[in-house]
Amino acid sequence: MKSFFILALWALSAALHAQDRTLRVDYIFTGTANSSEISLDEMSCFDGWAGRRHNMDSVALRGNGQIRLTDTATGKVLYRQSFSTLFQEWQATEEATRVRKSFENVFLLPMPGDKAEVKVEIYDFYGNVSASLKHIVDPSDILVRRSASETAPHRYLMQNGTPEECIDVAILAEGYTEAEAEQFYLDARTAMEAILGHKPFDRYQDSFNFVAVALQSQDSGVSVPGEGEWKNTALKAHFNTFYMDRYLTTLRLKNLHDKLYGIPYEHIIILANTDTYGGGGIYNSYTLTTAGHKAFRPVVVHEFGHSFAGLADEYFYDDMYVEYYYPEAEPWEQNITTKKDFGSKWQDMLEAGEAELLEGAGYQSKGVWRGADDCRMHTNTADAFCPVCQRAISRLIEFYCE
Repeated sequence: MKSFFILALWALSAALHAQDRTLRVDYIFTGTANSSEISLDEMSCFDGWAGRRHNMDSVALRGNGQIRLTDTATGKVLYRQSFSTLFQEWQATEEATRVRKSFENVFLLPMPGDKAEVKVEIYDFYGNVSASLKHIVDPSDILVRRSASETAPHRYLMQNGTPEECIDVAILAEGYTEAEAEQFYLDARTAMEAILGHKPFDRYQDSFNFVAVALQSQDSGVSVPGEGEWKNTALKAHFNTFYMDRYLTTLRLKNLHDKLYGIPYEHIIILANTDTYGGGGIYNSYTLTTAGHKAFRPVVVHEFGHSFAGLADEYFYDDMYVEYYYPEAEPWEQNITTKKDFGSKWQDMLEAGEAELLEGAGYQSKGVWRGADDCRMHTNTADAFCPVCQRAISRLIEFYCE
């Protein structure tokens, strides 16, 4: 009994020590439509831990992948996080059937007090593991690089507490020159106000910190490869991702995280300085949208619904190269269902008359259902998130904070 108590204290000490520093782990995800591999690229660390301090050994959503940190001496899970990646989206494109590509991915973990095992795995459309990697991290490893860089200019738009107390959202400038910094700060505030103006974020705004990071680009605007236009911008974002005109992303995730050195953050919003419609949102990776378009406000909220809350698109057009959702598997996203396990979703809300069950969601007109006729995850003209999405967001915020 005494030895068990000592081991428990040891595990607790490791977990507490982890809150003092952040371990950044960079990976390369490589593959084709039918193959996936994960390779460790680099590890680094920096002072402070801005991640969650509640429910650290579990995840709120399964995601399209997960990363887990486990103390090697005790087997105690110190931290788990779920995520999605552009790599997995790319695997569903026609291009992935004829070429092999690699994508950067970056994850932040609490630095363990002693040796720990990191396990990262990604899933296919059925929820099965498609690739997995385990490796050991040793806090005394001399090749774990100590991050050191100049901190970018930034302003807090809202600060309700310390990084330990709040969910920290960093809003980054992309394609804003030094002369356009003040315009960026105005756009960042607009983005924050749009998000907090939606239920249920309005009820939880005291749980958030928002910081605007005025990265300076040499060129104004962003790259549009379809028009032969490549610009020198801070985050190297561009339209035509996967040859889709409106899909605006950055593939340079290592550079993205480098730019945030010295600023506490958990979630990332990137604002592109252009009036062309476009953007994207990847769960627990980033939101990217255009600040000059007339639909900026609803779109940034929609994309944050993806990146922060893991919500799926509720519209459909049946022109995807392959389907994402199949009747044999229940989607992990909380706002859509194949009815494989509807009881775990909003069946109780349907029975109470608080939600609907309408076919057509997740880019498919058949076989996938949503909970309302319209929603922020369905159209840009919707007034709000539907009740199903609102409950899903509330549960996630409470998971982070309570």
